[in-house]
Amino acid sequence: MTAIAPRAWQVVLDAVERDLLDGRLSPGDHLPPERTLAADLGVGRSSVREALRVLEVLGLIRTAVGSGPSAGAIIVARPGGGMSALMRLQVAAQGFAVADVVKTRLVLEGAIAAELASRAGVIDLSAAEQILTAMERQPLTEAEFLALDTQFHLSLAEASGNQVITATMAGLRSAIEGYARAGAAGLASWPATSARLMLEHRGILIAILCGQADAARLAVHAHISGYYAETHLASVSSATASSTTR
Repeated sequence: MTAIAPRAWQVVLDAVERDLLDGRLSPGDHLPPERTLAADLGVGRSSVREALRVLEVLGLIRTAVGSGPSAGAIIVARPGGGMSALMRLQVAAQGFAVADVVKTRLVLEGAIAAELASRAGVIDLSAAEQILTAMERQPLTEAEFLALDTQFHLSLAEASGNQVITATMAGLRSAIEGYARAGAAGLASWPATSARLMLEHRGILIAILCGQADAARLAVHAHISGYYAETHLASVSSATASSTTR
């Protein structure tokens, strides 16, 4: 069988991806001008523009017109950013059930916490510490608190150094923050719940720093499932699902 030649714009995508994975391109670098890419890769400039549009949708580059250091196509993320972008689109299009997101978090974040604890002393958790300090010291609105809450969980994924895990968590971020905000409306006392959540965050971080893998996993499970139960999101999710099937 005769192999099917890749489309011209796919040639550009493959070339950029290779350069990113091999370290020849990094976030902050500019891509060569369209004319240079077209000549180097043997494709038309229209194909280059099509490939750049795809890369921008995937969140890998940002383009700007004009002249100067900010003009042109600039790398803003490695390939994992594209995976996150695709997952965010999937979340937005499908509206994943809250229960499914929670179950995924329990599996993924429990494993993250345990793995980080097994590497206590050799991992950098300064970002997580800074987020908790900001949550504990500043008077925050409910929305601000929940945004930082989500960022804390993402920072643990980033500390793992696993790009697939980080991209998955980043892709789920909007879903996690969204159901957390929706559930907050049904709480008996937001001040009491937010105070408890802060203590739980601190407990998770302490367990990780102390190298207590089982304790860290259990703390994460209790934290996530506890908020899910307290906000009655199970009933909210079921009601939403039944209304969409009518």
